[in-house]
Amino acid sequence: MFADLRAFLDELRRDKDLVEVDAQVDPVEEAAEIHRRVIAAGGPALLFTNVKGAAFPLVTNLFGTPRRAEMAFGPRPLHFIRRLVHLAETMLPPTPGKLWAARDVARQALRVGLKKRSTGPVTDVVTSDVRLDQLPALTCWPEDGGPFVTLPLVYTTHPDKGGSNLGMYRLHVHDRTSTGMHWQIGKGGGFHYAIAEAKHQALPATVFLGGPPALILAAIAPLPENVPELLLASLIAGEKIAQLPGPNGHAHPLIARAEFALMGSVAPGVRKAEGPFGDHYGYYSLEHDYPVFQVTQVAHRRDAIYPATVVGKPRQEDFFIGDLLQDLLSPLFPLVMPAVTELWSYGETGYHSLAAAVVKQRYRREAMASAFRILGEGQLSLQKFLLVTDQSVNLRDFRATLEHVLARTNPESDLYVFSNLSMDTLDYSGPSVNEGSKGVWLGLGDPVRDLPREFRPSVPPPSDVRDVRVFCGGCLVVGGPAFASDPKAAGRFAAHPAFEGWPLVVLTDDADRATRSAMNFLWTTFTRFEPAADIHAAATQVVRNHIAYRGPVLIDARMKPWYPKEVTCRPEVAATVSRRWREYFPHRDIRMGDAEKGHLD
Repeated sequence: MFADLRAFLDELRRDKDLVEVDAQVDPVEEAAEIHRRVIAAGGPALLFTNVKGAAFPLVTNLFGTPRRAEMAFGPRPLHFIRRLVHLAETMLPPTPGKLWAARDVARQALRVGLKKRSTGPVTDVVTSDVRLDQLPALTCWPEDGGPFVTLPLVYTTHPDKGGSNLGMYRLHVHDRTSTGMHWQIGKGGGFHYAIAEAKHQALPATVFLGGPPALILAAIAPLPENVPELLLASLIAGEKIAQLPGPNGHAHPLIARAEFALMGSVAPGVRKAEGPFGDHYGYYSLEHDYPVFQVTQVAHRRDAIYPATVVGKPRQEDFFIGDLLQDLLSPLFPLVMPAVTELWSYGETGYHSLAAAVVKQRYRREAMASAFRILGEGQLSLQKFLLVTDQSVNLRDFRATLEHVLARTNPESDLYVFSNLSMDTLDYSGPSVNEGSKGVWLGLGDPVRDLPREFRPSVPPPSDVRDVRVFCGGCLVVGGPAFASDPKAAGRFAAHPAFEGWPLVVLTDDADRATRSAMNFLWTTFTRFEPAADIHAAATQVVRNHIAYRGPVLIDARMKPWYPKEVTCRPEVAATVSRRWREYFPHRDIRMGDAEKGHLD
């Protein structure tokens, strides 16, 4: 595959899938809005050669189409993993014939790992005169707390055991020499820091920018703690990752073909306000105190290119990377969790808000054992809501999956809500940061009901219902009063006879928007509710310490007053980008997508 970022850019140029923007652009909101409009139209990668106030060019939208994402990482890793899974299932008992047939795997395995080099282009320039303000770090949204490094590859090692972690944690640029370090719960770098901090020690850290594209996919992969991400990167790249010694006694080796290496440490007991930041859930993550990364030296290629991405309402660039990563790792799920046949997390919800699984049901309620296994597995433990079935269904088709579950569920026994648990740091639907609840909804066996597909109530709906839409069989979406004006409307609506016979009702602020597409439904529903607070039913009772929900089940997916704002571009920035569009692209007709509606609607 591609040895570094340059090789990938060269391939994109040959394919005419990279456009250079020579007009000066502002890294404060303008570049991000250009990026969003291009990605909304399925357009090319963007190389900004003249970024205001920056000493380096900026490249974005590297993986903003399924084709480019697949090109960056290639089909070989998926084929290799499928081959490994097949061997794991068929090799025992080993025979000379089986071993000989598996020789291709052995040859590929020999190319996985790290290799040492004495020099590499990343150290073309090494300086202790740290000037992070010269990087074209982006301010993407109007209420962002400042510029952020959005594609950082953060490398740390275990203070005692020495094992490494390569993760992607955004960096809020505080000043010329320091950034925030957004270590969320459940992240390997954060675990390393917690151990160092308990010892009152600073944790050495290295942030790489650029290098082999495989590093990006490996950094976000939900690998077990003891599996080095660099090994996965090597597998994806199809060759060993070259490293060279850290300069001036730095604790870590450097990726030889990275564009930049920011070297320094994170001191114990030091916190600084980080954020806000318009995040991939489509809302702002708010200001909180996080550790501080103090940069003491910088290495970079002589003609370094700064890579970045822009996140916001789905689908953005991270969506295509996330789905490709799921494709790559999905063959491993049955090995790690033998009773889990298929698993899919929905990127339209920010991935951690909703997942669905097909599991084996060989004895009564084995499905719940699989649900517990999923919710206890690495980053999957951050999942907020899980749909589970034991029958074959295309999980990527959300409408089909939801109908499948609703046709088979008995909510009195099949809906579980677990309170007082951890939740994704970026999900603000819970009572406080990192705290919330989880839900599991089973739909097992044969159908138990025919799903209604038209709303024909026996009595008129409540007078304050503004709109009623059918999203799919068995699921109504109801537009009602704002939560701030009537927080108890959800309970009233759930018990209203107009909605009898519908297994699921979703209460939202705008029923038309929520039902305009499956993507809209997923985003507006599952990013705006917390199971313990926002699941209602016509009636509930406690049976053997289990809450039994008598349908319909109603999800209150209205915006709550404490939720962060939905991200949106400033009108004046949008006007500037519209006015200058031909100036950005004088030599190619690049279609201008709608950054607000091009994804969700």
